[in-house]
Amino acid sequence: MFKHLFVPVDGSALSIRAMDASIELARSLGACITGFVAEPDIPLSAVSSSPTVFVQQIAAHESRTDAHAHTVLNTFADRAKAAGVVFASEYRRSDQTDAVIAEVADIVKADLIVMVTHGRGAFSELLFGSHTKNVMSRTKVPLLVLH
Repeated sequence: MFKHLFVPVDGSALSIRAMDASIELARSLGACITGFVAEPDIPLSAVSSSPTVFVQQIAAHESRTDAHAHTVLNTFADRAKAAGVVFASEYRRSDQTDAVIAEVADIVKADLIVMVTHGRGAFSELLFGSHTKNVMSRTKVPLLVLH
């Protein structure tokens, strides 16, 4: 059965549901969890043409995204620890969220990816895309989708 769950989260209310559901599943299976956060790169449109300001903006962005990722992953770790579930975490900065989720799931040798979906419907999926569907097309690791 599944022994290593990979759970991408972003700190939203939906991702809290993914944390809780994956912890419950891991506990019942005797599995471990790797929590994962993908933070965006700094948008080039937000960067100054001044080299000095550019370096400061990059540093500020990295500081903000690092702090956010650590906060989310620490919350997940605390919840897992309270439930007696072995927990590890991974964090990457990338604008290719779907690809990096699939890549890191393979790197950590997860045997199940647990994701939540907003379930917006077909029209919204056309406008915004579906991270879940894109991850599914990029990995051979089974995917459990929470709605």
